[in-house]
Amino acid sequence: MAADIDEQPAGYERLLSAEHAGAIARVAAVIAERRPRHVVFTARGTSDHAALYAAYLTEIRLGLPAGLASPSAVTVFGARPDLSEALVVGVSQSGGSPDLAEVLRVARESGALTLAVTNNPDSPLVATAELSIDIAAGHERAVAATKTYTAELLALLMLVEGVRAGDGALPAEERAALARLPELAERTLSDDTPARLAPRYRFAAQLVTTGRGYAYPTAREAALKLMETSYLPALAFSGADLLHGPLAMTDPDVPVLAVVGSGPGGTSMREVLPRLGERRADVVVVGSADVEATARMAVPEVDERYAPLLDILPLQRLALALALARGEDPDAPRGLKKVTATM
Repeated sequence: MAADIDEQPAGYERLLSAEHAGAIARVAAVIAERRPRHVVFTARGTSDHAALYAAYLTEIRLGLPAGLASPSAVTVFGARPDLSEALVVGVSQSGGSPDLAEVLRVARESGALTLAVTNNPDSPLVATAELSIDIAAGHERAVAATKTYTAELLALLMLVEGVRAGDGALPAEERAALARLPELAERTLSDDTPARLAPRYRFAAQLVTTGRGYAYPTAREAALKLMETSYLPALAFSGADLLHGPLAMTDPDVPVLAVVGSGPGGTSMREVLPRLGERRADVVVVGSADVEATARMAVPEVDERYAPLLDILPLQRLALALALARGEDPDAPRGLKKVTATM
């Protein structure tokens, strides 16, 4: 897991290379030409969080309604929704889950434009879809996904921005901003704060993660990593949803990981943090915002769209360090396999 985490800056550089950026641009150009009326994503597990991030991007940057499909509606209940004017995107590291391929098959039959975003260009998901994007993350050693998650984020970001440009090509300003990501990721991973914080939460019985907007998928992915590697019950909430009841469960014995950046989503979290303070919660802030908290895992400030590509890195490191502190093996979580086939 440690090796996979450390490979992420190189993964960003690889996806941003002319070869892979050009391939994504060609897919984006086809989508822009087809002008879908709405976008539906389908995914499972970690990829579901990447899809949620893409849904935020789609609505904010493209102005198109976007949502996440429930595969069971198709595979268990036999639903056949009319997706004739939709772009339907399957996001999967392995591309091997039958239910996701079935959603794309049904969508394509109804007239949808279908796209597979995966780390396996020879997968059933790619064979089912009309278009595909290879996230080019390379072999992932650990069961818990890390580098494939961030590769999905970056590929989906490049796709959406390419569609927004109209011809698939990223504007020069966008390319220049993205080119900084590998170095910023290296800098973020060099910070040893996650390893220093891990012993503090060795005996935690449960934990809460929270964020808003682009940061909410990060909060959800962090919770999943903690559950997968440390078997620590972790509940993820939007900052807004946290105030609608779940706030009551927070207290000094329930640590909170709050993803707080410098954009509109981070600004909206500033009304959440004082409420957590009233509960005397142990709050670790992750992100570029310099706000009062029990502890902080600082991340370089970037455009809020890019922040999830950096904010998740110290959280992955924390999950790894915490698993080791609790005597667990993060490379072999019990009961889990690299490819989970659901139907």
